[in-house]
Amino acid sequence: MQRRRFLQAGATLAGLSSLPKLSAAKSADADADADAPVLVVVELSGGNDGLNSIVPFADDAYYRHRPNLGIKQSDLLPLDDHFGFNPGMLGLQRLWQQDQLAIVHGCGYPQPSYSHFTSMAYWHTGVPHRGNEFGWLGRVADQMVTQRRDDILVNVAASASLAVKSKVHTPVVFDDPKRFWRNGWLDGVPSIPVDTASSDTSVQSPNAAYLEAVNRSAQQSAARIRQAWNDYDTPVDYGIAPMDLPKVAACIQAGLDTQIYHVAFRNNAFDTHVAQPALHRRLLSYACDGIYGFIKDLQRLQQAHRVIVLVHSEFGRRVPENANQGTDHGTANSMFLVGEPVVGGHYGQPADLVNLVDGDNLAHTTDFRQVYATVMERWLGVPSKTVLFDEFELIDALTPL
Repeated sequence: MQRRRFLQAGATLAGLSSLPKLSAAKSADADADADAPVLVVVELSGGNDGLNSIVPFADDAYYRHRPNLGIKQSDLLPLDDHFGFNPGMLGLQRLWQQDQLAIVHGCGYPQPSYSHFTSMAYWHTGVPHRGNEFGWLGRVADQMVTQRRDDILVNVAASASLAVKSKVHTPVVFDDPKRFWRNGWLDGVPSIPVDTASSDTSVQSPNAAYLEAVNRSAQQSAARIRQAWNDYDTPVDYGIAPMDLPKVAACIQAGLDTQIYHVAFRNNAFDTHVAQPALHRRLLSYACDGIYGFIKDLQRLQQAHRVIVLVHSEFGRRVPENANQGTDHGTANSMFLVGEPVVGGHYGQPADLVNLVDGDNLAHTTDFRQVYATVMERWLGVPSKTVLFDEFELIDALTPL
């Protein structure tokens, strides 16, 4: 398989028809499909430095901009004749060698924001500069199942991400499976014991009935999550900080109906303004080891054929290094698609390190919504325009339906 594939208008990738074709679109009353495809979104919060992740060692401009932070070719993990992996990315390098990693270059959006809060809101809603009350994953779930269904969305976090906020569904949000309670968007909803809650909705107001139904669903979800975690035992090594991915594997092993998961590296960890080299390498090793362990665990569970992982950050870093041995907020970045159903290779046009824009930043070459649209249409069976409110060229990194 040729590893360097760059996005071309109307391009067709040979061999796509040989991969499995799965559709997750369901009617509201359909039973959960044990083979329905699953999307796991992994967020590297804080703004991962893409240039020091997928390092363009063959481009002299990289070392001119980063005389101290530029990673020598001899220190990189091999990728190809132009790029190398950061030495902390052994997990993703292994997946690259197995043709299970797609690298999408130059991802961003017009008129980028350099604010963590604003930029992440754009990535969470999929609607830059316009905003939306609901998250892009929440809107995808609403298109997949038009009436409320328990557990279609799971967010492993201390509080709910905007990305999973849905008009139709209530996302299951938990941190510690043994101390699970529904959190985030439903803070303040009173807890009503399941065994004492009235089933006579005729004497309840619609609001009270709704709250009781949500409460009952929350407690049922809590029981399922706790049982899934109690039943889960794996010999797979996920590394030191696996970003809650073992909890996702536990839910998949338990047969939950969930088709969309969201996890994140916590606390803006990738915001590397100061003393970046050792910290960034360590953070990447945690993330990549966790993702590699997750894929290996899915293979053990014979579930790898139905799961893809999408990895993103809210922005990249400015091209030149700063005076503190770090990098500042930037623009375009790499995104990753990972898993057995992924067609491994390079996608998109690498950003130009010579013709910089807006204060020494990269001009984006791929709209990040192209990646979103690709996973919607070619994996989850959802028309992307209904979610993104516009049409975006797809990337041939996944099996078309």
